Amino acid sequence: MAKDTIILSLNCGSSSVKYQLYNWTRREIMAKGIVERVTIGGSSITHEVPHREPVRIDHDCPNHEVAIKLILDTMLGDGNVHLSDVKDIAGIGHRVVHGGERFAKSTLVTEEVIKAFEELAALAPLHNPPNVLGIRAAQAIMPTAPHVAVMDTAFHQTMPDTSYIYALPYEWYEKYGVRRYGFHGTSHLYVARRAAVMLGRDPLQVNLVTCHIGNGVSLAAIKNGQSFDTSLGLGTVEGLVMGTRAGDVDPVIMPFICDKEGKTAKEVEAVYLKKSGLLGVSGKYADRRDIENAMDAGDQRSRLAFEIECYRLRKYIGAYYAALGRLDAVVFTGGAGEMGRRLRAGALAGLEEMGIALDAARNQEAKSRNREFEISKPGSKVKVYVIPTDEELVFTEDVVAIIEGRYDLHTKFKYSFQDPGYVNRMRDEAYLREQSRKK
Repeated sequence: MAKDTIILSLNCGSSSVKYQLYNWTRREIMAKGIVERVTIGGSSITHEVPHREPVRIDHDCPNHEVAIKLILDTMLGDGNVHLSDVKDIAGIGHRVVHGGERFAKSTLVTEEVIKAFEELAALAPLHNPPNVLGIRAAQAIMPTAPHVAVMDTAFHQTMPDTSYIYALPYEWYEKYGVRRYGFHGTSHLYVARRAAVMLGRDPLQVNLVTCHIGNGVSLAAIKNGQSFDTSLGLGTVEGLVMGTRAGDVDPVIMPFICDKEGKTAKEVEAVYLKKSGLLGVSGKYADRRDIENAMDAGDQRSRLAFEIECYRLRKYIGAYYAALGRLDAVVFTGGAGEMGRRLRAGALAGLEEMGIALDAARNQEAKSRNREFEISKPGSKVKVYVIPTDEELVFTEDVVAIIEGRYDLHTKFKYSFQDPGYVNRMRDEAYLREQSRKK
């Protein structure tokens, strides 16, 4: 009997490793979890297997190799998920934040590919180095398995030069790679393909605005199924208001504040990243749940923060509609995009003349991160969807396609996602299994 195809997905940060083990043959999650405080002491793993209580184990992880070995030992030990040997893992997918211009799709990892990621570290200094550490650590433990890199930036490599070139000296682009790259690519790709299924359309014939709204936020204008423009740029500050990040600001503000407060450019940049956005305006809160609770209690600064965020979202949606010329759907995803009923309503307020008609009752009902919803009114020219993102499944699909030699950007997600009810049905079945276990 043929052996099941089991894929491990790894997302290595500077001090954490998130993971998921997926049985591609059976289309089900076998285990997932996170190792925290890697390299900084007090490390622990939280390991989850469906239908069981989560397991937490304290274990010192001075480096990423120890952390990945801990993950595998946990899977094979008390957290057994019917994995008899590490060799049962058919392939490993690695998240890499920045692939630059070289990578327009996921790729099999080679030493040359790793060196390219290392050269791009200047563009993603907080992310690419730990991503590379994770790849090398996993290769050391599983040297014979194929390793695949899945880049956040790859999906946006279809943007035309009018979208990605800044109106700056062109030699900065030629010499240093200064351009718009975009991020959250795996999330935008996943929900775009699911939206096409919900629309009953060919995924390469749909025009969408996809809104990934978490602590980090980005919108993408998707034309004929491919990224046409996106709000994040060279780094992760441009565009929308975020939890602690400023989004679009006048560049003159930086030298102005440097002069007024005696700060360096690096210090002001840190304020843009960590003390701005919702936190900066409200003065208290980066979490949208706290913002909404505070504004309901009469906090005017929190109300202002909420309204600024809604306005900025609304402005970008309108601009991307104009850029695309035709819009089939607006899609919300990410933590706040999936759960933020008031945020979605605020972002779409007043867009009825553009054919975007939100159904207030449907929007109110769309409060689960486990289901797909249509929240537009019947007959709305432009559909509005809430689609829970599944970046780990993107990793898995790409790894399977590459190791089977059939990777094709034009057929992505035609394997298991042609069925419009697939996501909701799978989540319903998982829920029923869990309830049955509890009884």
